[in-house]
Amino acid sequence: MFHFTTLPPLSLYIHIPYCVRKCPYCDFNSHEVKESVPEQAYIDALIADLEQDLPKVWGRAVSSIFFGGGTPSIFSPDAIDRLLMAIRSRIRVLPQAEITLEANPSTVDIGRFQGFYQAGINRLSLGVQSFSDVALQALGRIHDKNTALQAIEAIRQAGFVNFNIDLMFGLPQQTVEQALLDLKTAMAYQPTHLSWYQLTLEPNTLFYRHPPILPDDDACWDIQIAGQLLLAEQGYPQYEVSAYARQNKQCQHNINYWLYGDYLGIGAGAHAKISDASTGEIKRYSKQRHPKTYIETAQTPAVLASEETLVATAVSFEFMLNALRLNSGFSTDLFALHTGLPITSVTEALTEGYQRGWLIKEGEQIKTTTIGQQFLNEVLSLFMA
Repeated sequence: MFHFTTLPPLSLYIHIPYCVRKCPYCDFNSHEVKESVPEQAYIDALIADLEQDLPKVWGRAVSSIFFGGGTPSIFSPDAIDRLLMAIRSRIRVLPQAEITLEANPSTVDIGRFQGFYQAGINRLSLGVQSFSDVALQALGRIHDKNTALQAIEAIRQAGFVNFNIDLMFGLPQQTVEQALLDLKTAMAYQPTHLSWYQLTLEPNTLFYRHPPILPDDDACWDIQIAGQLLLAEQGYPQYEVSAYARQNKQCQHNINYWLYGDYLGIGAGAHAKISDASTGEIKRYSKQRHPKTYIETAQTPAVLASEETLVATAVSFEFMLNALRLNSGFSTDLFALHTGLPITSVTEALTEGYQRGWLIKEGEQIKTTTIGQQFLNEVLSLFMA
């Protein structure tokens, strides 16, 4: 049993699994569009899915919404508008809620961006990955540098002042200079947020089966250190393992994940985590993964693919897995509020982390040291059952 004096913030994640082409490094639940996108049927399914989830969160308000994929921008602004109106008519969305939509440079133009803005999207995340045509071709992307730059201009012209650019480093045969040029090109357009992460070869991807030649660990480390210095100098301090932002422009939706907030998940393969103060339980849910199966079952209980009631050891580990990614760490009070557990439940692991120099406590705030950030997996192992 978990004891909640107040429930964590609640977010809503919406998964749109369709994309024009499956990237060779992508291990997300994404599906190439063979013919036309079943836009209306999928929106109908999302609304029905949400309606079945509402009893789990009666009386609660949504503090952020995130459209992920796949490529959500493959859907029309009218479809996104229809869905957001349906959401607002069924659950309270806070007036200041951050509403993010992921976009691919090849699926948007200024008119489309304006449509998303008018529909209520107030934050865009553009998946650029690189501004090098050679690198983009190696990554299997369907856009080039010029298309990416035009998309960024269109974002600004459409009225968005809050937007993120996704970039990768450690790309095939990439040098430090090439990686820094990507960052400089992005920063010239003054995004409020940059996601900059290393390309990794994930199982069940084409790159995993046929790996390209990537920079070695030492070269990637040199790129990372040089990039972080450049980002900090230009006003983009790191606040999470792969996230950098202007002041007060951190991604609120992701921060809710990292601080172990609650979230509903609708869409094919979407996941949810919901705390219940009345039962003292925390549960995880997932939805049917294949889009066709999801659409067919969305109006029935069969849309639920899995359900799990969490135990205390899993909750404390999951909290640390997420919260210790943040440079600022977490407060002892927040641990209790978001897990329903006393901080004393992890005293032994915390003490060992302090002794090894991996963790530090400043007042009531607990976070990783510089060494702890470099050995995060070892830090997390302290909290495993």
